[in-house]
Amino acid sequence: MNRSQHIFGSGLVLAVGIWVAWISYTQAPAEAFLFPRLIASVFVVLAGWTFGKAVLGLSKVGSGVSRSMFIQMVPGLMVMLIYVFWAAKTLGFYTATAIGFFILLSIYDPAPHSEARTWGKRALITACFVAVMYGLFALLLSVYTPREILF
Repeated sequence: MNRSQHIFGSGLVLAVGIWVAWISYTQAPAEAFLFPRLIASVFVVLAGWTFGKAVLGLSKVGSGVSRSMFIQMVPGLMVMLIYVFWAAKTLGFYTATAIGFFILLSIYDPAPHSEARTWGKRALITACFVAVMYGLFALLLSVYTPREILF
């Protein structure tokens, strides 16, 4: 990856970070967005630092993302976009998280898809992941999450 690719990529991440921060700071009620504001602010600072290093040429630039690696990432990106722009609000945060995580785990898990045992492991891992998410967000941090159909 050359320097201009690194500047473009880090600039794009910074732009997304600023957009997310702007959304979190302009939504109400303010108490519901305290945690997202904190995370978005840290994200913007780190993205700005990375972008600044890229512009100044102080970053160690790797080989970049190859075409085959990008093609492997496309299914995950599609699941993420569906989750962010539709599923979390329509299905509820925890239901959509469980479905999205299970799909991602099924796509990227190298274990064979023909064995019932591996599907059981995926379901158990998904259940544990959602339980941890619930424990963190709802119980420990008392963070507002989108609530719709189930959760």
